[in-house]
This record gives sequence, C-alpha cells and structure tokens, in this order.
Amino acid sequence: MNKRNIFSLLLAFSFAGITWAQDYPIHPVPFTSVRLNDQFWAPRLKQNHDVTIPIALEQCYKTGRVDNFLFAARIKSGKFCTEFPFDDTDIYKIIEGASYSLQTAPDKTLEAKLDTLIYYIGKAQEPDGYLYTARSIDPEHPHSWSGPKRWLNDPKGSHELYNCGHLYEAAVAHYMATGKKTLLNIAIKNADLLCRDFGPGKLQIYPGHQIVEMGLVKMYRATGKKEYLDLAKFFLDVRGNGSDYNQANKKVIDQTEAVGHAVRATYMYSGMADVASITGDENYIHAIDAIWGDVVNHKLYFTGGIGSVPGIEGFGKAYSLPNLTAYNETCAAIGNVYWNYRLFLLHGDAKYYDVLERTLYNGVISGISLSGDHFFYPNPLESNGNYERSAWFGCACCPSNLCRFIPSIPGYMYATKGKRIYVNLFINSTANIDLGKNKIVLAQKTDYPWKGQVDFTINPKTSENFEVAVRIPGWAQNQPVPGDLYAYANKDNSPVRITVNGKAVKYQVIDGYAVLDKVWKKGDVIGLSLSMPVRTVVANAKVQADSGRVALQRGPLVYCAEWPDNKDSIHNLSLDTKVPLTSSFIPSLLSGVQVIKGKAKSGTSELDFMAIPYYAWANRGKGEMAVWMKY
Repeated sequence: MNKRNIFSLLLAFSFAGITWAQDYPIHPVPFTSVRLNDQFWAPRLKQNHDVTIPIALEQCYKTGRVDNFLFAARIKSGKFCTEFPFDDTDIYKIIEGASYSLQTAPDKTLEAKLDTLIYYIGKAQEPDGYLYTARSIDPEHPHSWSGPKRWLNDPKGSHELYNCGHLYEAAVAHYMATGKKTLLNIAIKNADLLCRDFGPGKLQIYPGHQIVEMGLVKMYRATGKKEYLDLAKFFLDVRGNGSDYNQANKKVIDQTEAVGHAVRATYMYSGMADVASITGDENYIHAIDAIWGDVVNHKLYFTGGIGSVPGIEGFGKAYSLPNLTAYNETCAAIGNVYWNYRLFLLHGDAKYYDVLERTLYNGVISGISLSGDHFFYPNPLESNGNYERSAWFGCACCPSNLCRFIPSIPGYMYATKGKRIYVNLFINSTANIDLGKNKIVLAQKTDYPWKGQVDFTINPKTSENFEVAVRIPGWAQNQPVPGDLYAYANKDNSPVRITVNGKAVKYQVIDGYAVLDKVWKKGDVIGLSLSMPVRTVVANAKVQADSGRVALQRGPLVYCAEWPDNKDSIHNLSLDTKVPLTSSFIPSLLSGVQVIKGKAKSGTSELDFMAIPYYAWANRGKGEMAVWMKY
C-alpha cells in the first residue's frame, strides 16, 4: 500500500495494520479524496493556504509564541513572553492546518517552515517528555496559572493537558501529510508521560480545558497503543467533583444539559463520541444525545452559534439567546461542527448535518474576513457599530483554529457504510470513494449555496448495486433546525425533486436521506432540485430576545441587514411579512453574494431594504447590523 493510501485510511479512522473491535459505524471519505472546484469553498481553502496560515505564522513569530519554545530549548535566553500558558497551542494548530493543506496543495517552502518549528518544539521538550514552555522556561517561577507543580493546577487553568491535546492532533496530521515521524515521536514521548502520571492509583485529575481526550484517541488510532484510549476514557470518567464551567459538576454519563464554557463542552462531547465509538459505551452516547437535545431545543442561535454568555464564553439558561451581547465564539462554532459530525457517524441521521451545515455556512465562516486576514472572536447577531474584525488577538485561539479547520472541509462531504454512500454537503467537486472492492468517482455540479440545483455524476469502476443516500436539508422541508426553537413563518410547499438520468423518481426518505438503490453504471446522473425562496423565520415564543422579530434565510444561509445597504438606522426598520422579498446575485459585492431586497418601514416612511449573508458582515467597516428584524 502506498503512503497516500495509508494516510487516507488514517483520516478515515481505519488504520493500516491496526484492528479493533469497532469504531464509528459510518466511515468518512477523507478530505484528501475530494477535490473542490467551486467558487465558494475552493477559494477559501486556497486563501487559507496563501493568506491565513502565513499571517498566523508571522504573528506567532512577532508575538513571541515561537520565542517561548526557543527560550525553553535554551536556544535563546528570555522569559515567557506571551500572555497565556496555552499560547503554545497556536503553533500546534497552525502546524495541523498547514499539514492538512499540504495534502491537497504541496508546498516545500511551507513544509520546511514546519520542520523548523518542529525542531524547536523537540528541543523544548524535557527529557521525560514534558512539554509546556510556561513552566520549562523557568521552573521555579512558572506562569501564574501553572501552579508550583506539574499538572496539579490543570483543572483551575494551567492548560497543560490542553496543550498536550493540540500537540497530538498536530502530530498525527503532520505524520499523515508528510510521512515524517518528527512531531509524532515528540507526541508519543509526551503521551507516554501522561500514561505514567495519570490513571487509577496515580494522579486523579481531570483536564480543565478538554481536547486531550480527542487527541489521545487520534494517537491511539495512529499508533495502536491501547493505553492512549484508556487514558482518554479515564480523563472523562474522573470528572464529577468540580464546577459546571468546565463540565466537571457531574460524572459525564450523568450530564443531560449543556453548561459552562462552550468550547470546552463541545470538545468534551466530541471526545466522548470518539471513545464510545471504539469502546461501545452506551452511557456516553445516551449522555451526549440528551445534551444535544438540550442545545438544539433551548440554546442554539439561528446562525448555529453557541455560547450566549460573554463572562463564561458559554451556555446560558434555556431560551436565553440575546442578540447584541451574544458571544458565539468562533471556536465554539467549530466545536459544534466536530460534535455534530461525530453524532452523524454514530447515528446516521441527517438532523446532525442540518445543524452542522447551518453552523458551517453561518457561525464558522463569519469568524474570518473575506480577505482571510482579520477575525472575530465573538459573533453577535446584532451590532450598534461597536464590533470590528481584528488582525490578531492576545488569546489567538480562533484564528489558529480556523487555520486547521478550513482545509478539512472537503472531508465532511461524504461517508460510507456497507453498500451505502452518504452525500451530506453540496459543493462543486470530484470525489474518489472506495465502497467495498469497488471504486466510485462521484462528481458534483452545482452553484450551491446560491442555487439549489445539484447534479451528481456517478462513475463506478464496476457496475454494481449500491445505495446513494442524498441528504434532504431540513430547510427544504419547512424545518430550519431540528426541534421547535425556530420555525418558518411562510411555508414553502415546493417539492424536493430527484431525477435519475433525467427522469423523475420516487424515493423514500430515511433519517433525512433520499435513499436511491439501484445498479449504478458509468455516467449515471442524479439530479437534486431544492427550492430556494426567501424565508422569514420566527423564534419560539420563549425566546424573549426575538419576540416581535423575524429573521431571513435563503437556502442554508442566514441573512442580516447592515448599515452600508440601508439608509436609516437598522434598528428603526421593520419588515412586513406580507410584502414580498426578492433575491439576486451581485458579483461585485462582498466577493459575490446573493442579496435579499424589498421594502421596510421606518416610522411612517417606506424605504428600500437590503440584506446580505450573515457571514459577510463587518467587511466594510464598523456599523450597525441585525439578524432579527422588527415586523
């Protein structure tokens, strides 16, 4: 087996030479097998490689994040020179993102830069495997959050285990991309230290900021060392004697509500799903299913954002979804994608992709400017002109998280189970899919998210009977999100039309998928037609912040009114739900967007009204914005 195929298997959670009882019942098609050629996502992947990763690396050098490793390695002399003890992870996340990018866009210069950083990281690692510059630089006077001894302050904020988790994710990604074990060996040495220090009869400490659990599962899959899987489960099971801020108020299997810091929460729920997929722990699955129900029914913003409370960057009470003060951290949106993705892999229900797609097109990419070099940390649904994108942050988790997430987007499009191919996202692209012994080339032709026509050309190597399960988005079935938190004010009774080779076919919807079962031959074409009228949306009456207001949606995109496009104050405008709204594409606006136009009232005056996709706001300076409009 060649190196590329081995790495593809790694990404698909199926490792060469490693077997175990079980894993996710549904297997992702790795992003290395999917080539995007659309005008929406492909430019974003290229921009991430050409702009975002380089400026993030530059910032790591400028702000001292690289110097911290040089100081710990004694290559240079100096004191820990950044603000937070988790600043090491920005470098790890950039290495992870750059590694993903290298797999689809080989770049020897970028690869050499990673080699240099990995050399510094290796030199900064202590002989027993410990790697944490906030202590190693000056062990007698570590960062104030770190505590006098290793690990003991982790539940309170040292972030030592958080750093380890991002190291592991970067190490596996780098190994997959390059075949080099330089960073993987560093990670193995560090993970072996954790196995020696933590566990039954050893340190009984839970991570204050979760992600080491996800990282350890990746290390287990990459190395076959069961100790890593066992430790991931230990870090989950040892919780229960702490605060709800970091989800340690109860045993994880007893938790039924989303509480505390939203990023920590979604990383923990994702880690629980990873462990459960391999161990078969039904208690984990029951817990994260219950928590998911709490989020989608009570705590999910219409943009897919989560975490309404600024002070804790986390979840508030049920139905408490203020717009002006909404926090909705970009990292939390990414965590929401991770979690819903894993729930799909466990259950095979399209409702998880309804949340994932909403979050992806709205709550995630709103966090990065159209130029790829300015960022949002919080993503509110309303502004009085007090929000502006930043080139960097003291706490830079969001920019570096975007670096690692964006290149992986093609990997969310397809999955397989037995003789079934799941089609989850609609992007103009070509995919190479292994289905048993057969190989299928599946090409999508579409202008999604602007248009609702998607054509799939299926070219199996051998004509064979198998199923193609095409997701029918909830928004195309009069349900914007699972549950009753949001509803369409105007019903659209347009049918979802599916054709095979130009002829309309009847289909059965199973768990949100139109399942087409036949003998497929080269050149067969599936046509999917989704109606994309402008939809007005109302919130559950218990959401006081949205009372007497409507939001606008078209296809998967949430819209907002912004100051440059409307003559009066956004907050003075009101819409009449009986007055029709139209949409049109403007290539010269905001890198090309479909806008919504109509009439709005301001007092007794009627004004022209325009709304743009929410993800594109704050790219023309500071000013007013609102997702929820008075009516």
